[in-house]
Amino acid sequence: MACRNADGGYGGNVGHDSHVLHTLSALQVASILGKQAEIDRAGVLAFVRSLRRGGAFAGDQWGELDTRFSFCALACLRLLDALDAIDLDPCVAYVQSCRNPDGGYGALPGAESHGGQTYCCLAALALCDRLADVWPETALWLSERQATDGGLNGRPDKPTDTCYAWWVLAALQIIGRVDLIDRVGAIAFVLSRQAEDGGFSAHAGRRADLFHTHFAIAALAVLGHPGLGPVDPVLCMPL
Repeated sequence: MACRNADGGYGGNVGHDSHVLHTLSALQVASILGKQAEIDRAGVLAFVRSLRRGGAFAGDQWGELDTRFSFCALACLRLLDALDAIDLDPCVAYVQSCRNPDGGYGALPGAESHGGQTYCCLAALALCDRLADVWPETALWLSERQATDGGLNGRPDKPTDTCYAWWVLAALQIIGRVDLIDRVGAIAFVLSRQAEDGGFSAHAGRRADLFHTHFAIAALAVLGHPGLGPVDPVLCMPL
């Protein structure tokens, strides 16, 4: 709570500017810990509304637009039980304008399709209850992110990375098409990225970090790995 700012948003650390990414993280942590009552609901709602730019959302006061921020803003509203506080139709239209002919989604209209952005757009559409608008090509494009090593990448001809196991698998789970993935290969890939200290890294032989450890465990949960509980593919939170 020390990272909360006067504008109602949260920064990445004490004294940092508010950003919708960190505001969503604050709400997720509060929800997981059962501390929702400590959130200034009206303040967060005002902050999220201040970021709206037509159907898009900026990340902070400086105005950068990105479909990641659209997802984060809508997820914040979902956790506040306030999705009815804005008109969702322009948000849906903007997200759909970022869809490419290959079925993937980019950061902006006309931007290259990307696994992380496609996850954010599908999750945003799910929050708006508009998954019926998703093209069949999207599932195919996502399934093509799996490489011969069983891992997943974010774009064609790019290296596989542990975090993309989450972005791509969660996106496929949102639209009900995880069946398109070789589960055994994906599980083996993620487990091969576990380091001696127990954490997970982006690539074999690299030092483990919390970011990749978090998404590795979440991806394994999507894949139904034994010992892990179910995960919400939209909010990346325990069910």
